[in-house]
Amino acid sequence: MKCHVVWFLLLVAAPVWAAVPTPQEVKAAWRPSDATLLDRHGATIATVRVDMAGRRLAWVALDDISPTLGRAVLQAEDQRFMEHGGIDFQAIGKAAWDNLFGQQRTRGASTITMQLAGLLDPKLAPRSTGRTWARKWDQALAARELEAGWNKRQILEAYLNLASYRGELQGIGAAARGLFGKAPSGLDAGEAAILASLLRAPTAPPRTVAKRACTLARELDARTDCAAIEWEVDAAFSRTASAPEAATAGVTPQFVRRLGGAPGGVVRSTLDAVLQRFTVAALRRHLAALAERNVGDGAVIVIDNASGDVLAYVANGGAGEVDGVTALRQAGSTLKPFLYELALERGQLTAASLLDDTPIDIPTVGGLYVPQNYDHQYHDAASVRTSLAGSLNVPAVRTLMLAGLERFHERLRLLGITSLSEAPEFYGWSLALGSGDVSLLELAHAYRTLANGGVQDGKRRVLDARASFIVADILSDRAARSTTFGLSNELATGFWSAVKTGTSKDMRDNWCVGFSDRYTVGVWVGNFDGRSMWDVSGVSGAAPVWRDVMDYLHRDRPSRPPAAPPGVVRQTVRFAPAVEPERSEWFVRGTEVALVEMLPPARRAPRIVYPAADSVIALDPDIPAPLQRVSFRAYGGAGLRWELDGVPAGPADAGATWTPLPGQHELKLVGEDGRAVAAARFDVRGAAAPGQVASTFSTSSGGSAMRSSGNGVNSGESER
Repeated sequence: MKCHVVWFLLLVAAPVWAAVPTPQEVKAAWRPSDATLLDRHGATIATVRVDMAGRRLAWVALDDISPTLGRAVLQAEDQRFMEHGGIDFQAIGKAAWDNLFGQQRTRGASTITMQLAGLLDPKLAPRSTGRTWARKWDQALAARELEAGWNKRQILEAYLNLASYRGELQGIGAAARGLFGKAPSGLDAGEAAILASLLRAPTAPPRTVAKRACTLARELDARTDCAAIEWEVDAAFSRTASAPEAATAGVTPQFVRRLGGAPGGVVRSTLDAVLQRFTVAALRRHLAALAERNVGDGAVIVIDNASGDVLAYVANGGAGEVDGVTALRQAGSTLKPFLYELALERGQLTAASLLDDTPIDIPTVGGLYVPQNYDHQYHDAASVRTSLAGSLNVPAVRTLMLAGLERFHERLRLLGITSLSEAPEFYGWSLALGSGDVSLLELAHAYRTLANGGVQDGKRRVLDARASFIVADILSDRAARSTTFGLSNELATGFWSAVKTGTSKDMRDNWCVGFSDRYTVGVWVGNFDGRSMWDVSGVSGAAPVWRDVMDYLHRDRPSRPPAAPPGVVRQTVRFAPAVEPERSEWFVRGTEVALVEMLPPARRAPRIVYPAADSVIALDPDIPAPLQRVSFRAYGGAGLRWELDGVPAGPADAGATWTPLPGQHELKLVGEDGRAVAAARFDVRGAAAPGQVASTFSTSSGGSAMRSSGNGVNSGESER
């Protein structure tokens, strides 16, 4: 009698939906969580997950789902599915009886059609209103309406596609692929039982799922091997549900979303699929070789110089989702070309100008800034060509002091390096050595501007054409580069190319960015978590990847050097003294010279170079006292002598060294008349060696020169 009353009420109840959705509408509204990334020719690069709310694949037709799964689901969830009209009154009555007498229920009263109604309308889902009779009532009404317009096959197909199975796996396509690594059509009886068991409790622990799956499978086939099912559950739950194609292709969801990729959508890019695959392989091959040096991550970008199209974009050499092309890292020496271009453009330097390459201490608010060359060696004097090609640090800092910190900072911003958003003083003089954070994307586009003669995006002139040409010529000069890198290295291509490496402080980042006549290639290697690399130099880190990609790009076409723009002339220049060989050099017209003469030491104004005034020298307790020596250095020291704390310390031009003692000291340069022509006060901090009561001097240049800074900590840089 009660069933007849319920049936009558269902007949007269108001519809749940204003318009029952059709199977076609439901299928059309389904959106996989992936977007398909196409290359410039329409070839598929990868399917990339862009919706992180759930893992969904394409809709699967019922004919493409193993019949074994259908039987398992009906057995577990709705054994009278083919008989009822959306409501199983027998199951409802049994559930009520079990609830009344407290008996354990093995199956609920909700039919597959009622569950589908909850999947189609969140208001009908158990999570929204709880497991109440009111919700059951609404579900029953909705199920009746669905059964009136849908057939059984359509209902079962929609249910299997919309249901959640485990974790983020939504739909049978993602569940079969994520748990078992196969298409739904290939599911066997054990796998079908596991999936059917997950429908009732997707978050159940593995042992519970295995037990339920075993019971279900034996209901369908008494010969089921439960041990095999238990093994299958463990294997399935240990699998990853992530899409491997994105990692294999080297792209990330962020990149695809920036291109407009939406769930279920197709987005076309400027990438070249063949080049992308080669670049990914080259990066991963080299990262594997660098693993023993604590290098785990890398990124590469390839840009067409003329169009600006990005032809390859390898965001991550590993399997993570960090985008190394847009991540901000310290630039190292990769900013130096733009600094020298600025000085050349302003007529402050020429490529033949000699720069001072001796130790320098620069007073700052936080203490002394003490830049050092990568190899801690100095050349006394080096030309702009040698300084840039060999990536010498001290000449770069002196060039920044000449060109101006504010002006250089403004130039970098104009080039499109937007990450340098702080005031120039925030970066200080170390900006010459790349202390600011940049992205590989913006850095590569800045080099592309240099490759295009100073024109940005084919529209706006940012750099002087003449200075850009000279800087590019320097970056392509393997002979000038040999002072630091040698003649044979990964930067020396068999065709014309201009390139610069960079290594940030503590070896956290290694860069190689350069261009040919047609392409700009940028490479970064390091660790996304900031760990330092071990003994990775400019030519052993990113450079081999850069070389592989550049060689591939020019495998069947040469790269020709750019034509000299109007306003540059070539002039033979020699140096006196011969600090560098005579050579043919490029000059901006009007700045050319035939002789670069360095002022003899005797004609230079006397100046104490080291230790500088107000510096602090820290004694190292781990170094034996006899090996801790401070080297006195001076300009214009001919005919002068050192005097430390009033005690003669030898001639100033003989390279005197001193065993330091803790305390305050005053160093002077004095003439024959005993008058001081230069003086510097400095501190030595630390404990003296046992028994050491006096300082000793030597005219030998050997020993370990101590380092100084304003706050007692060495602040030297080691980028190149």
